Amino acid sequence: MTEPIVVVGAGQSGLAAARAVRDAGLRPLVLEASGSPAGSWPAYYDSLALFSPARYSALPGLPFPGGPDRYPCRDEVAGYLGRYADWLAVEIRTGTTVETIRPNGRGFVVHTAGGESLAATGVVAASGSFSNPHRPALRGQDHFAGELLHVADYRCPAAYAGKRVVVVGGGNSAIQVGYELAGVASVTLASRAPVRFLPQRPGGHDVHYWLTRTGFDELPGTWLARIAGGPLVVETGGYQEALASGRMDRRPMFTALDGDRIVWADGVRERVDVVLLATGYRPSVGYLEELGALSAEGLPEHTGGISTTHLGLVYVGLNFQRSFASNTLRGVSRDADHVVAALAALVHDAPATIGL
Repeated sequence: MTEPIVVVGAGQSGLAAARAVRDAGLRPLVLEASGSPAGSWPAYYDSLALFSPARYSALPGLPFPGGPDRYPCRDEVAGYLGRYADWLAVEIRTGTTVETIRPNGRGFVVHTAGGESLAATGVVAASGSFSNPHRPALRGQDHFAGELLHVADYRCPAAYAGKRVVVVGGGNSAIQVGYELAGVASVTLASRAPVRFLPQRPGGHDVHYWLTRTGFDELPGTWLARIAGGPLVVETGGYQEALASGRMDRRPMFTALDGDRIVWADGVRERVDVVLLATGYRPSVGYLEELGALSAEGLPEHTGGISTTHLGLVYVGLNFQRSFASNTLRGVSRDADHVVAALAALVHDAPATIGL
């Protein structure tokens, strides 16, 4: 029997990849580090909800339950992914952390933290990024007397009641968490550029309706940011008003931390209790370092999700991998079909067709 295609991760990207592998007539083996096939969703902050309606958030073969125009919350998404894993009826091993991957002829050997060595015809790296939050170095951070944390560590606002909080970032997570915290704390957003907003329902339809209807959803990933001149925040209602009214404010990025104070760009020093980094994530692909598949910065070397260093290695769920939606529930399945077609061609001895 042909060795399986090992899929690393059982979140939305891994499950989308497993479905594509199965439908291509190959055998997926999904390895998930956590205890359930829902990826990082159970670990996100409590109030997180999708920015895309349920009708655009289902994976192929299993509709998202409930009203099609609602925006499912974190726990609903985790539950849906668990049901999708059951529906797939493929082998998923939870509690299995991949430590490293080594070449083995035309295939690979996947080594796990539990001591297993698993032969694989191909590998789909679909391990997301939540376990690798980006924490930029801040001047003076080693001696900061307050609390310095990443939004990956944040769950709910109760612990920050009455505190002075500075949220670093100008993206969706920064605005959503800052807005929530402003109900119980004094909050400032610190960002390098003003916040830019995208209406959630222009013309009476969700923005994803227009992205799908116009075909913009499938354009190269960074097109929207280039047109807008920077990252865009989906305005779900209330964010712009909160900034305009002073419920929370936005200031240029500070220059340093000094003891229990922030040094703002104009030189003013202000005491703060918490600095919360909403500064994004980097792909969690350290297990590919020994293989030599990563750049000097630890990022995947790929074109459209197909490794440019190793035949048989592909990716699903990278930010802007092939489109604006690549790392979302809406976009992972299109990308999964694309890269698994490359794997299937390789398995069937047609390397010239894999599009490298």
